[in-house]
Amino acid sequence: MIINRDIHLQKLIEGKHNGMIKVVTGIRRSGKSFLLFNLFAQHLKDSGVMPDHIVTIDLENRRNKALRDPDALLEYIDNKMKDKGMYYILIDEIQHVKEFEDVLNSYLKVENADIYVTGSNSKFLSKDVITEFRGRGDEIKITPLTFREYMTVFEGSREKGLEQYLLYGGLPKVALLQEPTKKISYLKSLFSKVYLTDIKERYKIKNDDDLSELTDVLASSIGGLTNPTKLENTFATVKHSKITHQTIKSYLEILQEVFLLERSVRYDIKGRKYIDTPCKYYFTDLGLRNARIGFRQYEVTHLMENLIYNELRARGIEVDVGVVTQNFKDENGVSQRKQLEVDFVCNIGSSKYYIQSALRLQTEEKREQEIRSLKAIDDNFRKYVITEEPITSYQDDNGVIYMNLFEFLLNENSLSI
Repeated sequence: MIINRDIHLQKLIEGKHNGMIKVVTGIRRSGKSFLLFNLFAQHLKDSGVMPDHIVTIDLENRRNKALRDPDALLEYIDNKMKDKGMYYILIDEIQHVKEFEDVLNSYLKVENADIYVTGSNSKFLSKDVITEFRGRGDEIKITPLTFREYMTVFEGSREKGLEQYLLYGGLPKVALLQEPTKKISYLKSLFSKVYLTDIKERYKIKNDDDLSELTDVLASSIGGLTNPTKLENTFATVKHSKITHQTIKSYLEILQEVFLLERSVRYDIKGRKYIDTPCKYYFTDLGLRNARIGFRQYEVTHLMENLIYNELRARGIEVDVGVVTQNFKDENGVSQRKQLEVDFVCNIGSSKYYIQSALRLQTEEKREQEIRSLKAIDDNFRKYVITEEPITSYQDDNGVIYMNLFEFLLNENSLSI
C-alpha cells in the first residue's frame, strides 16, 4: 500500500537543480528509502524524465556490494550518464561507501547531475551533512507520518484514528500493521535493537544503563520543563545514580542527533530573547515514546501537546516555548510579577503564531485560564487555542482563534484562516 508523503516530497521537488546534494535524514524506519525510490522517482517520471536518466542505487542490497567501493561507484554513475541531459542520481544508504563525501562532492560541478542520498542514523546525521559537504548539503528531514497521512490508510473514524495514533504513533510499518500485539512488539524491538544499538555503535557507549534510564525519565515527563541539572538531581534522589549533568547533557544531545527527541527552547516574548534553560523535550514518534515506558502512561493532555508540536515541525515551522511576564497588584496593592507560559511560539520567517493546547474548555474559568498568557501578549500576531472539543473555528473579542484539533491536523492550511 502506498502512503503519500506530500510534505517531504514537495521539499525534494523544491530542491531540484539547486546545485546542492539533497540529503534525506530522519529517524530510522520513517520511510526515507520509499520517499526517494518510489515517490520521488515516480514524480520524476510523471514530469517527463526518461527512466534511463534516473539512476537508483540501493547500497544496502548485497547485490550492489561492489558499488560500496568509492571508485567503483564513481565509474558506475559516470557510465550511466551517456548524454548532456539532466541525470537524477538517487542513492540509498550512502554511508556504506568509504569516503562517500568525496564521491558526492565530485558531482557538485557536474552540471547535468542532480544528487539525492539517504543515510542511516548510526553513521550519518545532521551534523555530518553540515561537516562533510562543505556547505553544499541540502538536508531534508523526514518525520513519521503526520496524522493527515496516517488517516489515508486507517480504516475507521477519525476519533478512533486519533486514539490509535496517540498510542502507536506514525511509523509507516506500524500504521499498516493490524494487530495491536504486532505493533507493540515492533515498536519495542525498534527501540532496543535498532535505535539504542545505533547510539552505542556511533558513540561507543559501553554501559547504556544511564542512557536507558534517561530515556525513560524523559518519556514519563513529555512537555515538562527540565534541564541537565534538574535531571541529575532526579537521578541522585530517585535512581541513586551518580551520573553527572555533563553526561546527561551529552546524552540529551545524542538523543536529538539520532532524531528520537527534539528540544524546544523557552522564548521571552516581551523581552524578545531566548532563555536557554529549562526547556522542553518532545518525542519524534509517540508510539516509540509509549513503547519505551510499556504503554503505561496514556495522558491525553501531554500526548496531544506532543502531537501538536510534531505537526508544526512536520510543516517546517520552528517552534519555541513562550514565556510572557504579567505585572499586577495583589489584594494588598503590592506589585507582583508572574510568568505565564505559551505552549508554542511558531516562527515562520518574520511572522509568528502563538498556540495553546487545551484538551477541554468545559467552563468559562477554564477558558480564561488557557488564554491568560495570550491576552498578555501585546503584538498583532495570530493567537490560537487548539482543543479536542467538537467546535467550529471562531475568533473571540480578544482576537484569539479557537480551533478543533481535527481541523488543525487534517487541514494543511488550518493556520492560514
